[in-house]
Amino acid sequence: MRAWLKGGVVALLFWAQGALADTVLVVGDSISAAFGLETSQGWVQLLQQRLDREGGEHRVVNASISGDTTAGGLSRLPGLLAEHRPDVVVIELGGNDGLRGLSPVQMKQNLAAMIDRSHEAGARVLLLGMRMPPNLGERYVQAFAKVFDSLAEEKDVAYVPFFLEGVGGVPGMMQSDRVHPTAEAQQRLLDNAWEQLEALL
Repeated sequence: MRAWLKGGVVALLFWAQGALADTVLVVGDSISAAFGLETSQGWVQLLQQRLDREGGEHRVVNASISGDTTAGGLSRLPGLLAEHRPDVVVIELGGNDGLRGLSPVQMKQNLAAMIDRSHEAGARVLLLGMRMPPNLGERYVQAFAKVFDSLAEEKDVAYVPFFLEGVGGVPGMMQSDRVHPTAEAQQRLLDNAWEQLEALL
C-alpha cells in the first residue's frame, strides 16, 4: 500500500511538472527555419538551449517553413494550435509577403487573424516585426512597417519592431544572398526576441 502511494505521489509530481511546463510555438519563415544552416544553429534551437540551462520546464516547437507567407501561416495555425496547445505563440512572418510585394492590407488581416486565433486558444503572443529594404519604394516600405506597429498596439501583444535589428545589412551577419542571417547572427536574433519572450513565460 505504501509503495503504491509513493508511486502515485511520484507520478503526480511528474504530471504537475508537465502541466506547469510552457510550450512555445514558433510560426515563422526561413529566418526561424535556419535556412542555409544546420537546424541546431538556428535561433529557435538556441532558445530551447537557453531555457534548458535556466532549468525551466519549457518546450519549444519550431513550426517555421522557408518561403512561408502570412497566408500560409494562417492556414497552418489552427492545426498547430490543436496539436501543440501552446502557452506562447511567436509569430515571425511577413518577410516573404514584403519581398513579393503582396498587399500590406491583406498581410495585416492575416496576422490579425493569427493573433486572434492564438488568443482564443488561450495562448500569449509575441509578434516579431520585419522591415523592407528601401529599394522597394518608400511608400511600400512605410506601409509595410506600419502593419506591425499598428497591430501590436491594436491587439496589445508583446512586440519586437525589427527582429533583424543589428543583423540586416551588417557585415558578417548575412549570408551571400543578403536575405538570410548567418550562424554568427543567430545569437543576436535570440537576444532581440528574448526580453519580450521572457516576460511572457
